[in-house]
Amino acid sequence: MEPLFSPPLHRQRHHYVIDFVKRNKPLKVVDLGCGECSLLKKLKFHREIELLVGVDINGAKVKKHMHGLAPLSTDYLQPTYDQLRIELYQGSVTQKDVRLRGFDLVTCVELIEHLTLVDVEGFSEVVFGYMNPVTVIVSTPNSEFNPLLPGLTGFRHSDHKFEWTRAEFQSWALKVCLDYSYEVEFTGVGEAPPGQQQSVGYCTQIGVFHRIMERDGCNMLCGDDNEDLFSYTLLYTVNYPSLRDNNILRRVLVSEVLYWTERLKTRWMEENTGERDDGFTFCQTEGAVEGCLRALEPCMEMEQTASGEEREHLMEHCVGAMSEAHEGPDEEASWTNTQGNQESYKPRRCVSVPLAVLWSCCPKIGTLSGSLSNLRHLLMGEPEVKLSKDGSAVLVQVKDTVEEDQTDWDDSGYAEACLCSHSAEQEEDWEAND
Repeated sequence: MEPLFSPPLHRQRHHYVIDFVKRNKPLKVVDLGCGECSLLKKLKFHREIELLVGVDINGAKVKKHMHGLAPLSTDYLQPTYDQLRIELYQGSVTQKDVRLRGFDLVTCVELIEHLTLVDVEGFSEVVFGYMNPVTVIVSTPNSEFNPLLPGLTGFRHSDHKFEWTRAEFQSWALKVCLDYSYEVEFTGVGEAPPGQQQSVGYCTQIGVFHRIMERDGCNMLCGDDNEDLFSYTLLYTVNYPSLRDNNILRRVLVSEVLYWTERLKTRWMEENTGERDDGFTFCQTEGAVEGCLRALEPCMEMEQTASGEEREHLMEHCVGAMSEAHEGPDEEASWTNTQGNQESYKPRRCVSVPLAVLWSCCPKIGTLSGSLSNLRHLLMGEPEVKLSKDGSAVLVQVKDTVEEDQTDWDDSGYAEACLCSHSAEQEEDWEAND
């Protein structure tokens, strides 16, 4: 049956829903009768959705396929400010559950034909009367198309309790609109052969219901339905990583800072080591740091418009604002621990990278932190980042060319994560999942 259509009929149904989501950008979406979660696996890539829910009476089937909804490695390596929470429930669409109220979109793809006609009435009351979403998309087989399907006798699936003609489907839909104050438009997917579209219609008929009554009115009709009902069993839930989570924001920011400080340090070492042994400056005093920042002012002014090769020249200029920090064997430097307290340590030779350099020359750091002062605030509690005494610069150790220094923060794994974060690409495409 399916090879009659290109793309296959089940994909056309999913594409219809996805196109609707793209146009209307609903924040909360629930798929009733989610089955193998194939539609949910496609919708999860449309990050305008903040809450994505699936419900099916067959809990075993949901459990078998639910892990395909887990975040990808790239979601952790390259999180965005988008928020997505996914929840899967086992339950019947004829039962009420308060957790499914207030959604923007409810999808029922090839579901109602699996219900008895009595249950269809209960379905209508639950979905349109109790859940009362902004929009409902219902698809179901069009029995008038069945004679065109080769080898088909009876219904299209052994579990179908009925298959409606276009007139029967429209009669039910219009009654729903009258009872629950919705309006409906009819369409479909799976076109008939040339010359037969008008006589038989689409293979799958679709009704798109739009709510026209305010929620207060609905609550008056629902009466005691305002009680909190929890009829469904939660099977799976996951929150996708988001930069709105302060812990994730800090992790990504630290990763970027470590990556760029190492890159800037390498650039500075290439330009200065062995060439100006007597010309190193030391940003250990407040006045010296201010000198670095004054040297950086042209960078910060140019950064607003720089891109491409201009940014490369800008980086060269910013490297000039860096310096070597190198205390004597009896001197001590300090860094800020996770409690925000200054701790001392015996320093080794290191390069001082002003935070203003990072904020100005590294666009992602600037975007993540928002401001120079906020950048300092976010880094103060991070043990992987060594800050100068006044907190104005990051101190990056310079390894001995003869014997490499091994430190705790060298082994933190951030360097590897940084490289991954700058090279990882999307590993999965929604079109690859059915």
